[in-house]
Amino acid sequence: MAKTPIQDIEHVSQIFKVLSDVTRLKIVLAIKEGEKNVTAIAQEVDMEQSAVSHQLKLLRDNRVVKTKRQGKAILYSVDDAHILDILEQTFRHVQHR
Repeated sequence: MAKTPIQDIEHVSQIFKVLSDVTRLKIVLAIKEGEKNVTAIAQEVDMEQSAVSHQLKLLRDNRVVKTKRQGKAILYSVDDAHILDILEQTFRHVQHR
């Protein structure tokens, strides 16, 4: 097996750091089924819109979520299926007995 470049190791570590926050994890799970605007996400996770916006920026900066403009609205969705795969495997691991 080839040696993993340090930049890749650091990026993986950063993704786990971003996903380790309960609030950010709730946000990702809220949009796993499809696009939502910040208002809908805030309602689903029971948080202030400004706090959700701040967390969405961190998620977007780390390529966990992506945005799409629809008229005046910005819609958020999971960046790609790999993120959901990571979460699904992790949930399977913690539920395994």
